[in-house]
Amino acid sequence: MPENTEELLQAARQIAADAGAVALSHFREPLDIEVKADESPVTVADRATETAIREALAEKFPEHGIFGEEFGVQGNRNAPMWVVDPIDGTRSFISGNPLFGLLLAHVVDGEPALGIIAMPALSETFSGAPGIGAWLNEKPIACRTTKRLDDAILYVNEAERLHADDPERFARLAHAGHTRRMAYDCYPHALVAAGLIDAVVDIGLEPYDFMALAPVVQAAGGVITDWSGKALSFDSDGRVVTACTPQLHAEVLALLDFQADRTAAT
Repeated sequence: MPENTEELLQAARQIAADAGAVALSHFREPLDIEVKADESPVTVADRATETAIREALAEKFPEHGIFGEEFGVQGNRNAPMWVVDPIDGTRSFISGNPLFGLLLAHVVDGEPALGIIAMPALSETFSGAPGIGAWLNEKPIACRTTKRLDDAILYVNEAERLHADDPERFARLAHAGHTRRMAYDCYPHALVAAGLIDAVVDIGLEPYDFMALAPVVQAAGGVITDWSGKALSFDSDGRVVTACTPQLHAEVLALLDFQADRTAAT
């Protein structure tokens, strides 16, 4: 069994690569689509990919727990745990869009210690662990140094949901930054780590959606928290901000904070 973070990271990369091949074997092929209780779609590809990951993890790390989107918790909840999203972006997957990911995180004492953001259809794997480094495939990566929101490339994930739930915040985001794009899922966060964009605002995430993002972003020098600036955990509410620098992160949080407006109104 691997004993240090570098060995764990290498093992996780291989497991993600093997499972990504399972996902790709179903990509752009006819699929039966089911709708889960939360109205999100699921396919045989999601389940087969998670099964492949679970089998590999159970063989290599039998004492570790596993928490996956499709099959829940397996093993000791108090032990080190692997958190799995087999296909992050099932809606992209079923529509033939290659921007779906595979997420794998190693969590120790509730804190993500390393992460894998694999993009099987793009042949890109982002990996990282704080204190060790971050990579895109074999190439080291680092965040940009943008400090001002006016200079930033900003991505807003789940824009239609944010517009419906919180139109005032959406309006602010729609006019923020130097360049804006509306997007989905894990890839924008990976682009921050790779030094290609500056910030992402996201909502509606579950732990299996964000646990793998945090170590990669942090290892690349970026900042990722909830909207109140707190570190991400299993108890986080699913609202996430990723930014390339602490200064930019603070500006995005300030843009999202309406407490001052509410106080003034009263």
